[in-house]
Amino acid sequence: MDVVRDLNALRESVAALRGEGTRVALVPTMGALHAGHVALIEAAKRPGTKVVASIFVNPTQFGANEDLSRYPRREMADIRMLTEAGCDLLWLPSVETMYPAGFATTVKVTGASDGFDGASRPGHFDGVATVVSKLFNQVAPDAAYFGEKDYQQLAVIRRFVADLDFPIDIVGVPTQRDDDGLAMSSRNIYLDDEQRRQAIALPRALGVAARAITRGEDADAVLDDARTMLTGAGFGIDYVALADAETLAENPAEDRPRRLLAAVRMGGTRLIDNIAIEPGG
Repeated sequence: MDVVRDLNALRESVAALRGEGTRVALVPTMGALHAGHVALIEAAKRPGTKVVASIFVNPTQFGANEDLSRYPRREMADIRMLTEAGCDLLWLPSVETMYPAGFATTVKVTGASDGFDGASRPGHFDGVATVVSKLFNQVAPDAAYFGEKDYQQLAVIRRFVADLDFPIDIVGVPTQRDDDGLAMSSRNIYLDDEQRRQAIALPRALGVAARAITRGEDADAVLDDARTMLTGAGFGIDYVALADAETLAENPAEDRPRRLLAAVRMGGTRLIDNIAIEPGG
């Protein structure tokens, strides 16, 4: 696997990868890689496709009191993991490369970014949309792969790709989970042993709620029960909500795909998760 840190070298390397008729798939990450990221690489590795991963801890998507300074950075371990996963090229830009002096442009996506994490973390999705737009322009991939765990992020990216006419297929990859059901996340490393044991209440509560909604029980009452279950497990709750899977509008119609979404806090660690609810359920 080649590792590049210079933009001109990146473009030369991507051009060399393409060859005649070869497609390029991009897997953007912030590093601290785990099996969930490996699943993205594996999903992208299709016949006739070369895979480019990026690692960039994007400062513009962190709020003033968030964990930018302590976000895990494990460059050498990440490089080994990507190499073993069969990634073809790693793009490792610096902050100065991504945001040079005088940088003054922001990509803002209204609608899909307004509620949930957008409300809890003002400016977060502006940072996401801006950096992902830059990565798309730098790598010029044919497809890009994102985990469904960050479901609102995926919806925001799909929206601006459609609106700005990026010729890129956006592929969502199902959430990867540990054996006990907790969604894999780079931030899980923050949890101590007791918090990690308590954290499984999040996927369990969402699973109970999803089954109840599928049975046709009142969604508002089900969501209240989920919040009670999570509070009892020691979580602080940012939101537990049911939304349209495409627009993320709340109070969605039952004949459309829906998503059960949650964000909670355990100590100083914020965890998110979601479950799909198919039409009619």
